[in-house]
Amino acid sequence: MTGPQLRRTLGLGDAVSVGLSAMIGAGVFVAFGPAAAAAGSALFVALAIAAVVAYCNASSSARLAAVHPESGGTYVYGRERLGPFWGHLAGWSFVVGKSASCAAMALTVGHYAWPGRAHAVAAGVVVALTVLTVAGVERSARVARVVVAVVLAVLAALVVAAATSGAADPARILDGAAAGPFGVLQAAGLLFFAFAGYARIATLGEEVRDPARTLPRAILLALAVALAVYALVGVALVAVLGTDGLAASAAPLADAARATGFPVSVVTVTACVAAVGALLALLLGVSRTTLAMARDGHLPRTLAAIDESRRVPVRAELAVGGVVTVATATADLGAAIGFSSFAVLVYYAVANASAWTLDSTVRSRIVPALGLAGCLLVALSLPTSSVSAGIVVLVVGAASYAVTRSSSPSGRAP
Repeated sequence: MTGPQLRRTLGLGDAVSVGLSAMIGAGVFVAFGPAAAAAGSALFVALAIAAVVAYCNASSSARLAAVHPESGGTYVYGRERLGPFWGHLAGWSFVVGKSASCAAMALTVGHYAWPGRAHAVAAGVVVALTVLTVAGVERSARVARVVVAVVLAVLAALVVAAATSGAADPARILDGAAAGPFGVLQAAGLLFFAFAGYARIATLGEEVRDPARTLPRAILLALAVALAVYALVGVALVAVLGTDGLAASAAPLADAARATGFPVSVVTVTACVAAVGALLALLLGVSRTTLAMARDGHLPRTLAAIDESRRVPVRAELAVGGVVTVATATADLGAAIGFSSFAVLVYYAVANASAWTLDSTVRSRIVPALGLAGCLLVALSLPTSSVSAGIVVLVVGAASYAVTRSSSPSGRAP
């Protein structure tokens, strides 16, 4: 790799904060309702499936990040381990899917802060955070650390309030009808939307100190904390609202707060803070994958420019911010979540396939194989509209690869 490199300023705590701010973001405020509607009383089976898939993905990502500590995440892993096409497809899935996720996070802020002007608020938030990322990743990581601390504190207080209030009934956890296998898998896919933040850590590989040691630890630590938080919050919500009440709620944490006497305004503000934190981490990750793809010619090479003084990919960050700002003007929140989940599961399928090539022993291939099968199965179980749109986008991505390959003087991919 030639040209200016990004500055390695992030330590373990910074990397974990960036990952947690993506995982424990808006997803915890929006994912449990539709997941309960799909899975019924089997909600926690779906959560377990999502966690297993997430663990496999995290394990594969950690191994790959240690071997390939560059910006770009699975785009780099797929390119190096499977070939340029698979790297391109992974990068395409990540950029498109996470751009949709960015729009979903921004719209979450808009709907909570000012429902009547949700799109305008969302666009303003994207512009403000784009300016922050251009100012430098180190400053952004500090913001992520604060966001994680605030969100975790409020979620912990709400769980305690639910556990100590008369509104909670542990028997509700097993009440209600369980959905069939398809509904459980669909719920797992919706819950996976909230787990997928550890990819942001891998995409920061070029900016982390001692990446071979820091990246695997940061990915697995962030996932463990996120899983514990989600399990506790899920139990509290079901105990207070019941499965049916949770499925019918558009704002389950606010409804749980109302039922237990916890200040609803605190939950509302925290939802906005969490969504902003997730959006910040996502913008960082998407811009770094855009940078890596531009370096290889799969996106316009002008996006590969790095600011000499701040060592940040300013053009990539501005381009991503512009695309997401436009998306917030037209996106539907639910559709954005489903589409993002499909694209990100495809991204992780490539990651697991890449990890399969690291070692030929049967034992080392169990986790990548399980992760690959889980990603594909859960992705295809999502709502039909999400699957259809995702397949169309993958076809467009494959076509763009063919175009860049045919335009290359050598006749091969850039």
